[in-house]
Amino acid sequence: MRPRGERAPGCCGLCTCPAAAGDEIMHQDLVPLCAADIQEQLKKRFAYLSGGRGQDGSPVITFPDYPSFSEIPDKEFQNVMTYLTSIPSLQDAGIGFILVIDRRQDKWTSVKASVLRIAASFPANLQLVLVLRPTGFFQRTLSDIAFKFNRDDFKMKVPVIMLSSVPELHGYIDKSQLTEDLGGTLDYCHSRWLCHRTAIESFALMVKQTAQMLQAFGTELAETELPNDVQSTSSVLSAHTEKKDKAKEDLQLALKEGSSILESLREPLAESVAHSVNQDELDNQATVQRLLAQLNETEAAFDEFWAKHQQKLEQCLQLRHFEQGFREVKTSLDTVSQKIATFTDVGNSLAHVQHLLKDLTSFEEKSSVAVDRARALSLEGQKLIENKHYAVDSIHPKCEELQHLCDHFTTETCRRRELLNKSLELHSLLETSMKWCDEGIFLLASQPVDKCQSQDGAEAALQEIEKFLETGAENKIQELSNIYKEYDCILNEDLLEHVQKVFQKQESMQEMFHRRQASLKKLAAKQTRPVQPVAPRPEALTKSPCPSPGAWRGSENSSSEGNVLRRGPYRRAKSEMSETRQGRTSSTGDEEESLAILRRHVMNELLDTERAYVDELLCVLEGYAAEMDNPLMAHLISTGLHNKKDILFGNMEEIYHFHNRIFLRELESCIDCPELVGRCFLERMEEFQIYEKYCQNKPRSESLWRQCSDCPFFQECQKKLDHKLSLDSYLLKPVQRITKYQLLLKEMLKYSKNCEGAEDLQEALSSILGILKAVNDSMHLIAITGYDGNLGDLGKLLMQGSFSVWTDHKKGHTKVKELARFKPMQRHLFLHEKAVLFCKKREENGEGYEKAPSYSYKQSLNMTAVGITENVKGDAKKFEIWYNAREEVYIIQAPTPEIKAAWVSEIRKVLTSQLQACREASQHRVLEQSHSLPLPTPSTTSPSKGSTRNAKKLEERKTDPLSLEGYVGSSLPKAPEKGKGWSKTSHSLEAPEEDGGWSSAEELINSSDAEEESGVGPKKLVPGKFTVMVDDEKGGLDTLAMKSGDVVEVVEEGAEGLW
Repeated sequence: MRPRGERAPGCCGLCTCPAAAGDEIMHQDLVPLCAADIQEQLKKRFAYLSGGRGQDGSPVITFPDYPSFSEIPDKEFQNVMTYLTSIPSLQDAGIGFILVIDRRQDKWTSVKASVLRIAASFPANLQLVLVLRPTGFFQRTLSDIAFKFNRDDFKMKVPVIMLSSVPELHGYIDKSQLTEDLGGTLDYCHSRWLCHRTAIESFALMVKQTAQMLQAFGTELAETELPNDVQSTSSVLSAHTEKKDKAKEDLQLALKEGSSILESLREPLAESVAHSVNQDELDNQATVQRLLAQLNETEAAFDEFWAKHQQKLEQCLQLRHFEQGFREVKTSLDTVSQKIATFTDVGNSLAHVQHLLKDLTSFEEKSSVAVDRARALSLEGQKLIENKHYAVDSIHPKCEELQHLCDHFTTETCRRRELLNKSLELHSLLETSMKWCDEGIFLLASQPVDKCQSQDGAEAALQEIEKFLETGAENKIQELSNIYKEYDCILNEDLLEHVQKVFQKQESMQEMFHRRQASLKKLAAKQTRPVQPVAPRPEALTKSPCPSPGAWRGSENSSSEGNVLRRGPYRRAKSEMSETRQGRTSSTGDEEESLAILRRHVMNELLDTERAYVDELLCVLEGYAAEMDNPLMAHLISTGLHNKKDILFGNMEEIYHFHNRIFLRELESCIDCPELVGRCFLERMEEFQIYEKYCQNKPRSESLWRQCSDCPFFQECQKKLDHKLSLDSYLLKPVQRITKYQLLLKEMLKYSKNCEGAEDLQEALSSILGILKAVNDSMHLIAITGYDGNLGDLGKLLMQGSFSVWTDHKKGHTKVKELARFKPMQRHLFLHEKAVLFCKKREENGEGYEKAPSYSYKQSLNMTAVGITENVKGDAKKFEIWYNAREEVYIIQAPTPEIKAAWVSEIRKVLTSQLQACREASQHRVLEQSHSLPLPTPSTTSPSKGSTRNAKKLEERKTDPLSLEGYVGSSLPKAPEKGKGWSKTSHSLEAPEEDGGWSSAEELINSSDAEEESGVGPKKLVPGKFTVMVDDEKGGLDTLAMKSGDVVEVVEEGAEGLW
């Protein structure tokens, strides 16, 4: 056994003390027994260690009176003896134990057996055995005799002393070291002793396990390799911290347990000052105190070790964060550097330069995020170096590289800004010169020729010119050489050409002024007689919306050579012309100049608004659409917006690319010849069809916006873009833009009547209006519901609109017909190439596009079986559409006569094209002579008069290629039923003539919505001309044979149903 307090060999400093203490307490290398293991055996109390000591410090083990001692199994006896002898210190145990065997109430035979059993199996050194022999007379006598005879046996085993009484025992052991049952004063409670021993041993085991756990954890920390990425490092740090916290919790529990045990050991002394503490109790307290001290020492050592390990892990995490941020920032800065290298354009106009500066500023603002982050990351790296980070050699070069990239960006941005500011300065100078030239031309154009014929008028005009020329010092280009020298850094080939053109324009304008001055000086000097003006003041100038000279702003790249050529009349004036001739020529040239200025003004507006439009589209795509894919903004997007970007923005990106890459550049190419801009529209008319797709998606976009307009994502994007208007205003921009073109084209056409591109402008205007109509029609078309077929199979949508409709069918009940007579149906008609659709318009509740109507499909008529009557007597807004030889008749009332005329014209075109196709397919020619049916004339009409009219009408039909009033897609109409006749008042021959020969003179029969499927009774045949569509040669001798293509005239229906 090792002496108390000696440290166990081979243990590390983190766990030595607790292990040694546990070894010292339990002697586990020799006796792996604990009180908890033999608790039931100890509770029998056939032997106990009271804590008393002999005179030489020998521990005293007491064997109290225990009647069934002999019945205790050897294994239990051996375990108790082994455990009791392991409790005292090694020093006390080395002196030897004193055994006190109390057998005062027992028999000699039992005494002998007990002494021999104890002496034979006692596991430690024995110093003395004191036996209190039986107190009964017989037993005491017997024990004296037996002891004498067996003394040698006892001496061979242990030194045994037989005591007759307790006072004799006090001669060997002091009363203070004996318990009360042996006449002593030692306070001993067996249950308390057992509880203390169990607690101390449990605490020692806890200390040992804690030490082992800390040792294993320390080994794991020491062997951990530092990860190479942020996530792994964070995971390792989190896992180690969690384990450390658990170890600290176990350590604190052990400390708490030790403190509780120590307090329990000190409790008897605290309750009674007179209480005497025996040596075992003192040893117990010292052991617990020593274990607690060692735990505190272990905790301190562990905390120090953990602090170093945690610092290294945290520095590793900082390094990984720094390295990750460096990679991200470097990538961003490399992208920024590549992009800024593309900023080589110096602009071709003032507005263009301003746009480039705006782009540069916007780019700088967007890039500032990356630059600021790079600078912040560099400062972060410097702080890591100052805090003595273990990876200084890796951090320092990266900080220097970041600083270099930031400085390079700043330098390049400043250089680009200086160049653009130079360009802005030059273009401002050119713009000022061009504006001065335009104002001068306007001044020349605004001087009335008639007033200049007088001396006073000529002098006043001269003063105006001289006063204007005085402003040239501030506004015109003085010397080209100075311009070349000062702006050499930005003068590319295009800009140099532009400078030269402006200078030539300036020279040409000054030449015009000099000629005008010379002319006016002659008029002012030559006033022998009044000169009558011969050239009136140009109407274009008096009526022109052109503002004052100072109001012309923002023109770009104005043409110089073309305009100078158009001012040719000034330079081609001949000296021999009269003053009047000179005035007329000057007036004409001035008017042309004024129109050129107005055209440039419209062109500038077109370009400025086009650039602004492209910028707005880009702003929406980058500031909203792209941000919907940004993971950093994902938490702001509501669930209703997920995967809905295509619905919200439609094909806006396609529109942007078309305008930015193609259309804007083509418009800029027309800046010198604004009147030719119509060709740009005509060449790209097919691409403009993309607006139809955008507008068709707009209702869905509007509906989605209303559902999600309060989403934080939109508010954050609007805040970043610094927009005053919300996204929905910008989503309306494409719709507004496509309608703006037709206004600008109208303005350009107004000022280009006699120019080269006038026809192109007119055609472009018509095409744009056609696109607007197609867009509008398609918006209505997609609102149709209930149609089972494919609307695309009906051909192109030609027209659509709302009408009042009455129906008159041969099938149906007369009563229903009469009830519905004055109830027109409100129907929305869609005229396609192959059919006309009748729909019921239904207004929807809501706002914006949700308030747009929908159309419930009711019925359709195939155009191959449709005929029309252009006029209905009594109402210039009505016309008829009839079906299957007037089996179904629809009286249509348009809102205005103009709308009616447009619809009739379009329907006639469809029918004409179908008839032509039918004729070509059947290879029949149309007969040019008509045959009248042999029917009697009505008594109310003169036969000669009727024949004359009919002949006249026939001639008119021959020459009219659109006379299709009788065209149907079936055979000739059947004769009415017998007994049916025409009313005299309703069917005079004047009616067809008054209504153009297209209308039925019958009284109108109406039908309500509830009666749409109900027909009406058979209807009488309408007088008028019809085209035969099917051969009919099967008649009798008294009937007329007819062939397809024949034109026949029905005069009257006879009483027998004959024509």
